[in-house]
Amino acid sequence: MDRSPPPFFKQGPSANARLLFFSLFAIALLVVDSRLEVLGRLREGIATVLYPVQRTLLVPRDVLDLGAEYLADVNRLRAENAELRRLETANANALLQTEQLVAENQQLRQLLAMRERTAIRSTVAEVLYDARDAFSRKLVLDKGQQNGVIAGQPVIDASGIVGQVTRAYPLSSEVTLVTDRRSTIPVEIRRTGERSVAFGGSPDGTIELRYLRTNADVREGDVLVTSGLDGLFPPGLPVGTVRAVETGSSAFVRVLVEPAAHAERTKLLLILLAEPQAQPALPPDEPAADSRRRRRGD
Repeated sequence: MDRSPPPFFKQGPSANARLLFFSLFAIALLVVDSRLEVLGRLREGIATVLYPVQRTLLVPRDVLDLGAEYLADVNRLRAENAELRRLETANANALLQTEQLVAENQQLRQLLAMRERTAIRSTVAEVLYDARDAFSRKLVLDKGQQNGVIAGQPVIDASGIVGQVTRAYPLSSEVTLVTDRRSTIPVEIRRTGERSVAFGGSPDGTIELRYLRTNADVREGDVLVTSGLDGLFPPGLPVGTVRAVETGSSAFVRVLVEPAAHAERTKLLLILLAEPQAQPALPPDEPAADSRRRRRGD
């Protein structure tokens, strides 16, 4: 009876024999490769064939690296953009403040030059706010009775007459502009010396001469100055320049005058601390004077 195992269970050479065989085979390959270098080209070919596979397998890693780098760049650019905007805002603010200081410095220099030309004691005042409404044109200044300001004193800027103080408080004062509807200033034409009265209240912000006769020698471009006859404004201060001369059927001409002062564009004014020799020409509340003026045709 055959007791040999079936072919399926035949194991062939023993495990030790196989280990010895493959070890000797590997040593032989190492010796041959080190001496003859026959496997170098084989390795190069295999590396060339496997390179696209390696690059394909590295694509997810490269995509993740690019995404992380992109997000880092976006965050960095956002931070830099925010910093640049902050610097731009700060620089713009500093530039505006510098321009404002330069403008105020120039106005102050001009006011000091006007003060030197005026022999009357004066004080520089800053405009706090514009109290102008539909029926009046007034400014509120930061100087008042404690600084010697009283009602009736003239107010000028570097170009000419702005108006006069109509109310004085302990720490502030109210100035009525020459363009106000109740403002009147005795003036004279510098070229001819002819005297007249300038009235405010024109819709376009001008002043006008209303009672000049038709044969009066007045032309466009003539300069008007204060005559000093009212005892309030010193003589010779610029009031304005004739812009137009309108003739009509009446015996008088209407002369429109562009004010010399720029009260709406200046922040510093000069108050002449003179003692008025007459009552203020612009009392705050004087309905009787207004009614008399309306009867005269104002």
